Amino acid sequence: MNEAIVFLAAPTAMCLILAVIHCYLGLHVLARGVIFVDLSLAQVASFGATFALLFVSDHDSAMSYFISLGTTFVAAGLFAIARRYENVISQEAIIGIVYALASAAVVLVVDRLAHGAEHLKDALVGHILWVGWDDVLKVALIYSVVGAIHYIFRAQLLAASCGKKGAQGIWDFVFYALFGVVITSSTHTAGVLMVFSYLIVPAVLGSMFSKTIKGRLIFGWILSSLVSLVGMIASYKLDLPVGALIVVLFTILPVLVLVGMGVTGRAAR
Repeated sequence: MNEAIVFLAAPTAMCLILAVIHCYLGLHVLARGVIFVDLSLAQVASFGATFALLFVSDHDSAMSYFISLGTTFVAAGLFAIARRYENVISQEAIIGIVYALASAAVVLVVDRLAHGAEHLKDALVGHILWVGWDDVLKVALIYSVVGAIHYIFRAQLLAASCGKKGAQGIWDFVFYALFGVVITSSTHTAGVLMVFSYLIVPAVLGSMFSKTIKGRLIFGWILSSLVSLVGMIASYKLDLPVGALIVVLFTILPVLVLVGMGVTGRAAR
């Protein structure tokens, strides 16, 4: 039992850190009405990391990270520009187009890699079970800087996310750039699907049970922490891939809530 606790301690800590930052950013994403922007940026980050493997063999190298971050910044700039012209072309359409482009590009690059199939699996559900305390510390520092910037400029960033006139432009790019930093770091260890689950599911369910930002954050943090702990323990006991299991646990919750609402008739009322 002690061995299991020691083995799962760092991955569990990583999941809890993911929960803290992603629940908050998920509220911004819902306010902007761009639900799949994280999935698109995560796929772009995944493409950057995959492309980097053509030049360096180490997935965790600094070069791999910064190439991934660079491609994410390009997409962030594109999304910031697209929001200024959403009366001409739908921002959701641009997000979908970028996601399709990045996904297809990943397949093309993977075809040139010796261990392409294994990398593709890591890109989807990550390898969070194998993170160490140095990885946890590095991600915690990155997220702390992003969180501090969000706190200092919270009025401007919230105003931009809520679509207030005069608050967009540069603040849209700042939001997407910071968002890209988080997504790049998260995708590096957790994978595209886990990032999406941590970002969207707690925010969606929190908005159903609370009307305040504080209430939604608390709800999301508690929910994410419980799902992370249950997923880690169940993965260890049942010998299942932890990333895929956590994604299933997260994404089945909204389905169960909808079924429950249908049975009780709450939706109709």
